Amino acid sequence: MQFRPALTQMKPYAPGEQPPPGKFIKLNTNENPFPPPPAVVRAITEAANGPLNRYPDPLATSFRRAAAEALGLPGPEWVLAGNGSDEILTLLVRGFVGESQSLRLPTPSYILYRTLADIQGAKWEQVAFTEDWQLPAEFRQPREDLRLVLLPNPNSPSGTVVPPSEIESIADSLTCPLVVDEAYADFAEENCLDLVQRHERILVTRTLSKSYALAGVRFGFLVAQPHVIAELTKIKDSYNCDAISIAAATAAMQSQTWLADVVTSVNCTRARLETELAGLGFDVVPSHANFVWCTHPSGEHRAIYEFLKANQILVRYMDFGDWGDGLRISVGTDDQIDACLLMIQRALAKLTT
Repeated sequence: MQFRPALTQMKPYAPGEQPPPGKFIKLNTNENPFPPPPAVVRAITEAANGPLNRYPDPLATSFRRAAAEALGLPGPEWVLAGNGSDEILTLLVRGFVGESQSLRLPTPSYILYRTLADIQGAKWEQVAFTEDWQLPAEFRQPREDLRLVLLPNPNSPSGTVVPPSEIESIADSLTCPLVVDEAYADFAEENCLDLVQRHERILVTRTLSKSYALAGVRFGFLVAQPHVIAELTKIKDSYNCDAISIAAATAAMQSQTWLADVVTSVNCTRARLETELAGLGFDVVPSHANFVWCTHPSGEHRAIYEFLKANQILVRYMDFGDWGDGLRISVGTDDQIDACLLMIQRALAKLTT
């Protein structure tokens, strides 16, 4: 059987480990440690008892209206709903980047961007962050075959942010769209939604998997000017979001008080995790997301990861080749973080004996 060369040559994206529920403390995939808003559970129940023999609304109108109201957008025509933000990113690559054309991304960052380019038969180029997680000048340089630039903000794995003023300056320098992937923006102090309304080439993606605790539902969206949304709507699947996920996402966007409380709790625990890790000798990058990136002078990151896993705690070990490796630890509940820190202490003690 003969597949497209782009498919046979590409390396598959490897998501984080997903063990059976209850066996591990999961601090490896940046999920929200708290259950979703109560209104979401009620909405899912109502939808499950509804007319599931009918196709869902192809445009997820109820969600788009709720999102526009919650985010202060001019109207629902500024929103495109998708089956997770990964589908939105797929649509963006498919819509803007042709075969043999290029997209640009920073590194270290979300490696799915490269996979999406490979699927498309497109080229990708990586621009390395500086040692203090700043973007070098070449990230903003235009080029004739460059069709799309992707920027996770806050970035993963670092949790660092590029200020909106700098992002607008980067967009002004480029001649192609700049996608700001704001999967973790609810945990940060600033975001780029206001930039979308005054700059047609700035597009913002969001997900409900992190701050809204809906990773199991799979729902994301794009915020862009209406003519951009209209064009991308042409290439999405006819019914890309099911009735249950639309109901859940709509209820989530209408739960802004719940969101504010959960973000405050997660950010408080994040600050404590950063302090405790620094006290254990780790170099910790100040985070604006719901995870922390840290490295240890011993360099024994894989050994620490393996020790934690053997003790039923999952964190994310990440190796970026020439850049180096480290540990990304999702912010869990206070009890989960206490257990993780205790096992890290034991891992370090074992390494020194």
